[in-house]
Amino acid sequence: MEAIASRYRCDSLDREQFLDRSLVLDYLESRVGGRDVVLLDIGGYFAPTLRYVTGRFSGHILGVVEDTENGYQKYVAAGKPPCPVVSVARSPLKLPEDYLVGQSIVFSTESLLRLHGDILHGGETCVIGYGKIGRSVANTLRAKSVRTTVYETDPVRAVEAMSHGFSVSGSKAAALRRAHLVVCATGQRALVGDDFARLRPGAYVASVTSSDDELDLTNVVLSYEERILGPHVTRLSAGGHYFYLLNHGNAVNFVHGATVGPFIFLVQREILAAV
Repeated sequence: MEAIASRYRCDSLDREQFLDRSLVLDYLESRVGGRDVVLLDIGGYFAPTLRYVTGRFSGHILGVVEDTENGYQKYVAAGKPPCPVVSVARSPLKLPEDYLVGQSIVFSTESLLRLHGDILHGGETCVIGYGKIGRSVANTLRAKSVRTTVYETDPVRAVEAMSHGFSVSGSKAAALRRAHLVVCATGQRALVGDDFARLRPGAYVASVTSSDDELDLTNVVLSYEERILGPHVTRLSAGGHYFYLLNHGNAVNFVHGATVGPFIFLVQREILAAV
């Protein structure tokens, strides 16, 4: 970041800003007004405001290049786009990265549990979502001899998980009641509302992406007492119920840099090709 900032202008932005279409338009006008622009997106930041911005921007938005599956789903949900949206999320060259991301998720989760005086073994883990990263997480856990259950709402993926030898739960509530660790890998709010109250007391919750994408913490913030136990472990309690949230609900592998080695260059090269 320091090296890049010494040569280019780097602005500190967050997802909340990008929900306000007027702020997005003002930002683009202040940086690249009147110019041809390609937006590079990692997580669907421009999806909610793209139609509004492209119709009013003084320049020309040539298109968007999206890097993640989570972001891809946001653009699909937004309907027909006003400009081309090219995604590398489902490219075959993305598979090595996704596989290694799953491994890094398990590494960081296990590291945080050990710092908290706990281990993966001896309890049951529930992986919610059997997409590319969820599949990698589940397989990495199994390779470590950790009992793993998969909960998946897509029937095809559920059958796939079953064919790969995993126990597949038809009930999220039942899976949550048994799990010592819950890994959320859907990108579409894996845990919402009463799901948190159904967690086994003392369970750990880890996410593979941003907390606002994977977890609906609205009621948790209002009804649970929060206590920071360490740099990346938070205890949330209400009455006699409590659970632990890793890395504040954000991608747990970011704690250790989320490094996937030179495989990331394959994806970055595809992004450049898309541009």
